[in-house]
Amino acid sequence: MRTLVLNAGYEPLAVVSSKRALVLVMNDKASVIERIEDDPVWGVNDVFDRPAVILLTRYVRVPHARRTPVSRRGVLRRDGSRCGYCGKSASTIDHVMPRSRGGQDTWTNLVACCLRCNNIKSDRTPVEMGWELRFTPQPPRGGGWTVRGVERSDPRWEPYLTLAA
Repeated sequence: MRTLVLNAGYEPLAVVSSKRALVLVMNDKASVIERIEDDPVWGVNDVFDRPAVILLTRYVRVPHARRTPVSRRGVLRRDGSRCGYCGKSASTIDHVMPRSRGGQDTWTNLVACCLRCNNIKSDRTPVEMGWELRFTPQPPRGGGWTVRGVERSDPRWEPYLTLAA
């Protein structure tokens, strides 16, 4: 079981094991915001609720320039696994400005792409093909991208992750 940790200002910080979260709560370093019902932790003298979301009692400074590294999985996730050119289901990624022409591996130069469009486009630009991107590729933002482990999130975390977006 995993627990979402929120900073004192409700900013998502991390995902930790429920055991680690319970230790933070028992040491008065955090309080439980959301509980996992019907799954308590049994101690020798007490029963504790298993935390789904905890809030730290003190604010933790976080480096402002937290950047999400570019990855194939990240590009597909950002674009909803939909082709940036035709909108069909995508399984590959494409460099808008081809690497053979100096295109970089950046969030703004990569889009999800279906195999058909990727093969047809080859090493040309969308302008040369007469194609238009369905959206302008941007780096992802929000707590769902800066916090590791959120890819497989718990439904109870959603309100706290969307607040940070």
